[in-house]
Amino acid sequence: MMKNILLIEDDTALRENTAELLELANYHVFTAPNGKIGIDMAKEYLPNLIVCDIMMPEVDGYGVLEALSLDEKTAHIPFIFLSAKTEHKEIRKGMDLGADDYLTKPFEEDELISAIESRLAKAEILAKAIAPTFTEKEDDLRDLNELKNFFDDNGVISTYKKGEVIYEERSRSNTIFLILKGVVKSHKLDESGKELITALYKEDEFVGFTSFEDNVPYEETATAVEESELAGISKSSLKDILGKNQKVSLALVNVLSDTVSEIKEQLLQMAYSSVRKKTAQTILQFSKILNKKPDEAIKISRADLASVAGIATESLIRTLSEFKKKNLIEIEGRNITIRDLKALEMME
Repeated sequence: MMKNILLIEDDTALRENTAELLELANYHVFTAPNGKIGIDMAKEYLPNLIVCDIMMPEVDGYGVLEALSLDEKTAHIPFIFLSAKTEHKEIRKGMDLGADDYLTKPFEEDELISAIESRLAKAEILAKAIAPTFTEKEDDLRDLNELKNFFDDNGVISTYKKGEVIYEERSRSNTIFLILKGVVKSHKLDESGKELITALYKEDEFVGFTSFEDNVPYEETATAVEESELAGISKSSLKDILGKNQKVSLALVNVLSDTVSEIKEQLLQMAYSSVRKKTAQTILQFSKILNKKPDEAIKISRADLASVAGIATESLIRTLSEFKKKNLIEIEGRNITIRDLKALEMME
């Protein structure tokens, strides 16, 4: 399979010439004109190897390496410095920061290709050395609960503050997540720029499913509704697991089918229910997702409530006021407490 290389170089001519050289050597090349863009591209595309200049605007090569080393998703990517600097202290600084190799400009074509081939080979050997233990655990999975335990034990754990984006629409979808704590919303923007929440996910649910093909873009954005913790497994690893465990595959298909059914039901409600019923059902939905008892307050933005209900925020606020007057709910700031559960469930 063709390997992906990210080339970060601010010299346009050198960047284009080096990219062409690598493409002729049968590599797929992404290019970035400075360190800041390079960091973003590395996190989005997760290349097999990075070749990076040192002296660049925005963020220099040392800053790029340091930033990527702090992110679990990119820390393992082989990194080769490319620079005109030949002083011993500069070479030592790069290697101390964790670079895998160092080439000085001008360089010969075979020098660069050789360095890339050796670093990719080393990365593959290390991956295979780890794989047997990982595979043995995969073969032991018997049901969906054990798959979730596998995510918890082996996934990359990430925490997100309220309102923080987990992944964005059109970014490359290489990771599937299990929510360990918190609530996540998936959402899109309509033609007018209005946000539409397409689904809500709670603790112990999966999020991030698209095609199982690598690098297919996410079809929506996912954002933490409250402080959340997620475990991420690469799409390729999950494919291997499902290929070896038919029962787990069938259980996961059932979960995804139920999710699709729930989303269809929500869309039908948005299309055909009255504003009052949409508002009531949305309050109940958030209460369930947030795992609240009927007499416990839910704290959620009016914009999120309106987005899930599929109505204008102004209409939602008026309906909430009506519900409050009828003593169906209690409102204190952003907190909403259900006072008459049955009345909300029966709302027409």
